[in-house]
This record gives sequence, structure tokens and C-alpha cells, in this order.
Amino acid sequence: MRFNRYLKWFGVASTVGMLLILLGGALVTKTDSGMGCGRHWPGCNGQLIPDEITPEVLIEFSHRVVTGSVGILIVVLAIWSWKAIGHKRETKLLSFLAIFFLILQALIGAAQVLWGQGDFILALHFGISLISFASVLLLTLLVFEVDQKFDADKLTIGKTLRFHTIGVTIYSYFVVYTGALVRHTESELSCTDWPMCKNGDFSLPANFWEWVQMSHRTAAALIFIWLGIIAIHAIRHYKSQRVIYWGWMTAFILVSLQVLAGGAVILTRLNLYLALAHSLFVILLFGLLTYMVLLVSRSRQTK
Repeated sequence: MRFNRYLKWFGVASTVGMLLILLGGALVTKTDSGMGCGRHWPGCNGQLIPDEITPEVLIEFSHRVVTGSVGILIVVLAIWSWKAIGHKRETKLLSFLAIFFLILQALIGAAQVLWGQGDFILALHFGISLISFASVLLLTLLVFEVDQKFDADKLTIGKTLRFHTIGVTIYSYFVVYTGALVRHTESELSCTDWPMCKNGDFSLPANFWEWVQMSHRTAAALIFIWLGIIAIHAIRHYKSQRVIYWGWMTAFILVSLQVLAGGAVILTRLNLYLALAHSLFVILLFGLLTYMVLLVSRSRQTK
């Protein structure tokens, strides 16, 4: 019993740590601190521990320290879970994905520091970290036996909701990518109004940066509408299955907060706290969507 309790603590620490990695990465990008340690990795400005601390150095170096520390936790969690709950069908796959994508995002970050990367490649960095976060989150939920507590194998989900669940989760990754592309191409204020690029003007974007910004806004609007449709479907057909009902209600609340935070970021001219809140809502929403996919995979199907 004590063995399992320690594993649960490892799961919680790893999940919170991955959340900090994602928010730390967003902070690095939003404060232009990516070169705070110069073209040096894993050291910082030619030193193992920098002696000259500027805000950019502090943010970048702290992000590296957190990533390295949490990486150790995740490796331990993955191996421990493999041995302790390897009989659960998703455990081994999630353990592999958590480690693989954690290493991949670290390598992309290192490559950016050492040699530089194009904006379209860098935009993948946040999404790759997001997959690692989702894997760690689901692994932790399996450790806590949440699937059994919610009777996931007794849920009955129809074809329509199955299609929506898988479809909107895949599409959400595209929305995340377009949002990351906005940051890395520095297109945040290419459109200074919201929700239109220029309110009252329905013309097409005039340049590359406006196209990037408005493409993301359009993608975000579509996922907002899509999750609204799913929420209505859940209200009509799944009130008796509380985990499904409340799962989709929560998803719609998160996407609403995400959209509002995105608009507020533009209107406040890139307020840092609102920008981080926007990233937080994206992370939580993606984690929830992947959990809904897990529920679908374990449930029975109806016509």
C-alpha cells in the first residue's frame, strides 16, 4: 500500500513538473529569453552555473534546471509504473511517450540554442511538450485508478460522440500549433483589434503576419464552436453518465476562458500574466481532451 502511495506522489510531482515546464517554456518565449544563456547548452554562457544573473539568464537557466529535474522524475515514474501497473493496457505506451517526447522537446530546445531553428520548426516545440504532459497526466490518472473509480469500462458512448472526441482532440493540436506559430513569428500584434484584425473591416489579411494571426483566431473560433456542439450533445444524451457530462462541460468552460484570455492578451498589448493564463488554459484543455479519448477507448459502443 505504501509502495503505491509513493508512486502516486511521483505521478503528481511529475504532472505538476511538466505543467511548470510548459509554462516556463511559454515564459521564455514571451519574454524573449531564449538566448539568455547565449549559444551554450547545457551550460549557460560558458559556465555550468552562470555568475552574472540578468532577468533573461534567470528565466532561461531556471527553465533548463526545471526541465532536467522533472525529466528525472518522469523517467522514474515511467519505469516504476511499467513495473507496478504494467498490466493496464495503456501503461507501457504512455510511459514510452512521456519519455520520448520529453527528450524530443529538450533536443529541439538545445538545437535552437546551438544552431537556431526556423519558426515553423520551433512552433512544434510547445506541442511536443504538450504530448509529453498529456502522457504523464494519463499515466498518473492510471496510477490513481481513476478509470476504475469512474467505471470507464461501463460507460456507453455512441458513434457520434466517439467521432467528436477523437476529431476535436486531433484538431486541438493544430490550434496549438497555430498559436505557437503566432508567438514565434512575432505576429501577436499584427492585428491590434479583436475579434477581427481591424474591427469593421472584413477584407483579407494584408501580409504574412496578419495571415498567421487570423489563421489562429479562425482555428480557435472553430474549436470553440465544435466544443460547444459537443457540450450540447452531452447535455442531451449523457446526463446520466456524469464523468462524460461534466468532462465536456469543463472542456467548454476551458475553451471559453482560452478564447477570452487570447482576446485580452491582444487588447492589453501582450500582458504577460494574461498570456501565461492563455497557455495554462490550452494545457489543461488538451490534457482533458486526451483523458476523454482514454474514456472512449475503454467504454462500450452504442449505435
